[in-house]
Amino acid sequence: MKNKKLSRRKILGGAVGVTALAGGRGLLGAPILATDDPDLEAHDARVMSTTGEVDLSQFDPSKFLYEFDYGQVSELPDGQTLREWDIVAVDKEIEIAPGVYFPAWTYNGQVPGPTLRCTEGDRLRIRFSNAGSHPHTIHFHGFHPANMDGVFEVVKPGDEFVYEFEAEPFGLHLYHCHSVPLKRHIHKGLYGTFIVDPPEKRPEAREMVMVMNGFDTNFDGDNEVYGANSVAFHYHRHPITVKAQELVRIYLVNALEFDLLNSLHIHGNFFEVYRTGTRLTPDDFTDTIMLCQGERHILELKFRHPGTFMFHAHQSEFAELGWMGFFEVEL
Repeated sequence: MKNKKLSRRKILGGAVGVTALAGGRGLLGAPILATDDPDLEAHDARVMSTTGEVDLSQFDPSKFLYEFDYGQVSELPDGQTLREWDIVAVDKEIEIAPGVYFPAWTYNGQVPGPTLRCTEGDRLRIRFSNAGSHPHTIHFHGFHPANMDGVFEVVKPGDEFVYEFEAEPFGLHLYHCHSVPLKRHIHKGLYGTFIVDPPEKRPEAREMVMVMNGFDTNFDGDNEVYGANSVAFHYHRHPITVKAQELVRIYLVNALEFDLLNSLHIHGNFFEVYRTGTRLTPDDFTDTIMLCQGERHILELKFRHPGTFMFHAHQSEFAELGWMGFFEVEL
């Protein structure tokens, strides 16, 4: 029996009762606006969440937040650092909300793909194998030769390709598939974060990666589920713990397809913005930032006060469909 197709507008319009969405695998918005706690006020922000839990053994956004893959490191004869990675494209069903599954195309079995990290001037070697069902590539943002651009060297299922280039410029970049139709390959999950650190390291901080994304679960060209690091409302149910006066550095990437803009607003605070992370001095000081697809910035902030502070997309529809969470600030 086919699952009934539901639009995000029907969900927001109240056409679907939240209790009816708690069950079947693959249903669109299993309890997007639901709570089992009778003590919560009707308009308390805590009611904007899902019921139940995804299988965190498959992918845990709380762990992904802090995972940086520095590759296999060695030294070349001339003293240059060589970093090597193996990346495999594979089809995999992923859980994006409790009981809601999406037929993804992934790098190394996860969406987003692993966060690759290096230092400007390193030699990078990425062995890409295609174990999926469609032709794929990897396009890295940054400087590299034309034959390493991930546009023409399409890798067919069962084939592989080796990308090799020097890491530059320093900054916050991304990588993604560039096979056509491009919007389908990106939306299906073939993207990840690519951090090139400056030779002079940034100040010590609690660092985390947030890849803003969304999922068109009924393939109508509209996203029905939104989030950071793929799972709707994850950081609502599992707040991010930081300490007051601790420097927090967020590597923020927008990989959202179908919507022209995405955004982040952090309550009770302002943050310094390093646009694309290619400078060591901030470009802006604000509490809300808008990003086009593929745009990314480094944000730095310190919380002055302890307590629970919300963060979310400032497109209210995105927030109510999963793109919101909390910082839990401790003394």
